Amino acid sequence: MSQTIAIVMSEVFLRRLTPSLTPFARKMQDYRILSIHRPILELGPMLKELKPNGLITEWLPKKTDEILRLNLKIPTIIVATDRIFPNVLSADVDDWAVGREAAESFSFTGFKSLACLGNGTPYSEQRIQGFEDAISKNGVPFSIHVEASFEDSRYSESFRHPSKRMESWLLTLPKPVGIFAVHDPLGRFLCSACTQLGLDVPGDVSVIGANNDPLVCGLTYPMLSSVSIPWDTLGLQIATAMQKLIAGEKFSLQKTLLIQPSGVTLRHSANHLAVEDPLLRRAMSYLSERVQHSISITMLCDELSIPRRTLERKFKEHFKATPWEMLSQLRVKQAKQLLLETNHPISMVAELCGFNDPERMAVVFKRITGNAPSYFRKTYKLVGHEMGVGTTKKQI
Repeated sequence: MSQTIAIVMSEVFLRRLTPSLTPFARKMQDYRILSIHRPILELGPMLKELKPNGLITEWLPKKTDEILRLNLKIPTIIVATDRIFPNVLSADVDDWAVGREAAESFSFTGFKSLACLGNGTPYSEQRIQGFEDAISKNGVPFSIHVEASFEDSRYSESFRHPSKRMESWLLTLPKPVGIFAVHDPLGRFLCSACTQLGLDVPGDVSVIGANNDPLVCGLTYPMLSSVSIPWDTLGLQIATAMQKLIAGEKFSLQKTLLIQPSGVTLRHSANHLAVEDPLLRRAMSYLSERVQHSISITMLCDELSIPRRTLERKFKEHFKATPWEMLSQLRVKQAKQLLLETNHPISMVAELCGFNDPERMAVVFKRITGNAPSYFRKTYKLVGHEMGVGTTKKQI
């Protein structure tokens, strides 16, 4: 007998989860979709008539509380919030980690100035805090601007102009500057604002968004770099948890299911080629294009026709790292993404990231991240943190 699961959420979030929910539809899970933007006076009767075995919904201000007050008395999962509700499972992205990923990506560029553009929501504050924590020790000037009214715009729409405060903020930031926009529509908005003000992206302003939404990133000029979220992992964990809840299996509802971001997908709005020194641009291009190959710094110096000591001095001055350390960071960055987004065996991940063998990758990976690759995959592909009632999130 099939299980009827009601899904009450926005089309944006449903699109993210659909690929990983589809296999469960073949296992007798019948999904019924309702728009979360319907008035509660419509949603209530529809859900009571449907009599679903379970409910998956998205956190939205006020709307979530209205749905919970219907008292459907069925297994319920709320996504896009780390708040704990009574008798309900919450599932979310680790937003502090999203900010840290953006900061780590900017660390490869050696910017003299960094900034964050937020929208005043709780997840925005968490992502900015993660970013700020990650850069706190490097002494780089840091600035925050919140464009609060942006939250009123629909996710997929792009028509607003920046406020005068935002224009002034952008023009007075020391250039070149790296700016983290807390989600992709805000990143697209930022790129448009820079163009209107005559600021070059990524020459003057390098931009990284978050969520890696292809419909937003691909339709932005220049195409938007973004922190990637493994939505498939989130969807898989939600569908699996729903199965267990319906079956009556024990499941802790005092923990939020938190998934980790899987690195930054670099596009034209932010990349390591934005550095001013042409030799460093060539060096970074050479390293990034050959991450999976067995290369040496001697080969790099021969390619650039430059003494090794000169190259190392330039890297130290700009990146605060040697060329070999930078190559190791690029390889580990790619390994982290593969560990979180694929089920490739570690031996294959090592090969795809240019390490000679899994043992060598384990040594370098642990030196940079503090964890062994196997532990990283097991721990960060899904993390359940003890979370108390506190912050909540609007649609991201």
